Amino acid sequence: MIKDYQHTVTERFLRYVQVDTQSDPTSNAHPTTEKQKQLSILLVNELKSIGLNDAYTDKFGYVYATIPSNTGKQVPVICFCSHIDTAPNCSGTNVKPIVHKNFNGKDIVLPDDTTQVISIKEYPYLKEHTGNDIITASGLTLLGADDKSGVAVIMDMANYLITHPLIKHGTVKILFTSDEEVGKGTANLDLQKLNADFAYTLDGGKAGDFEDETFSADGVRITIHGVIAHPGAAKNKLVNAIKIAGEIVSTLPHKNFSPETTHKREGFIHPVAINGIAEKATIDFIIRDFGTINLAKHEEVLQSIAEKILKHHPKATMQFEVTEQYRNMKEVLDKHPQVSAYAEKAYKRAGLKLNNEPIRGGTDGSRLSFMGLPSPNIFTGMQALHSKHEWIGVKDMEKAVEVLINLVQVWEEES
Repeated sequence: MIKDYQHTVTERFLRYVQVDTQSDPTSNAHPTTEKQKQLSILLVNELKSIGLNDAYTDKFGYVYATIPSNTGKQVPVICFCSHIDTAPNCSGTNVKPIVHKNFNGKDIVLPDDTTQVISIKEYPYLKEHTGNDIITASGLTLLGADDKSGVAVIMDMANYLITHPLIKHGTVKILFTSDEEVGKGTANLDLQKLNADFAYTLDGGKAGDFEDETFSADGVRITIHGVIAHPGAAKNKLVNAIKIAGEIVSTLPHKNFSPETTHKREGFIHPVAINGIAEKATIDFIIRDFGTINLAKHEEVLQSIAEKILKHHPKATMQFEVTEQYRNMKEVLDKHPQVSAYAEKAYKRAGLKLNNEPIRGGTDGSRLSFMGLPSPNIFTGMQALHSKHEWIGVKDMEKAVEVLINLVQVWEEES
């Protein structure tokens, strides 16, 4: 516990979640929504107000800032990173955060839609917050804890370090990214401007969670070219690409290889969109596995299914395109064991046992690691992500701030 410090993380979080920053997967702009920049500007102003005079935001909505070193040692430059956008899956407009003071341990009925109930049965982690404050939305929107909790934690850490100059640390970089939720979080990142040696993303769940391993990920697009004909004279002529797409999807494995039938270290093939007309249709898939080598095996399974379907439609043709998305960051982090080892020390000082489990997904850290900036992931407390049930415990956010303060000291001590 940080003694004699009045945390700012909660008030910051409540302010940030009320700024609509949803990203848009259909947009080719960056940021994909201009409204993300509203939060970027707010954050720059707050960073400058606490003394980080180099804080600025660029045309992509990224925010960069520096906490200068206050030690005579040569310490690697550490970056803390979170993303400002929220997921497009659930509305982020007019978020009304509610602080449930001294949580009573009972199911929470959200007031603006009483059919939305955050239940102890569905979210047993709630029990650990009995007697403490938790924050939810009102029932009509997501909360935005993913990842505005990470933003608030980093901002509170910066405030603490600036107001407590006796805490020794090397140079600390702050980075807030846009469009992480639509896979573009690092698309236009200026690593030279950032100028960091190692990084930690703040984009994790329960207190104590730590992730240095993610899925490896590819995208696949199958394009089916049918044969168009007037439906009134289509016999033996029309080949409907939409129907072929439906056959492919319906032939996918039902008992394995899907998100709804896999867990832990199992990979999957997942259709995420079908678009088209009778003449031409596309199916977009995401392919995920912790073993990068297994992606090609899953893609072979998918291609084999599609080719078998096409054999029944000899006049139709198909394109099968694979796009690399991100890779398992553990492949990089294993080469830099001190990054995770120092985090474990920081957790221990905060009274936490580090719980290291792989992420069934990806973070900005996945891409950053392969861009030359090894970046594991630290908890913030966020739960029930991307949904109207999203919630977070205040004590978890405060504990995350404590971990970051410990972490910069560990890096300084070990240098």
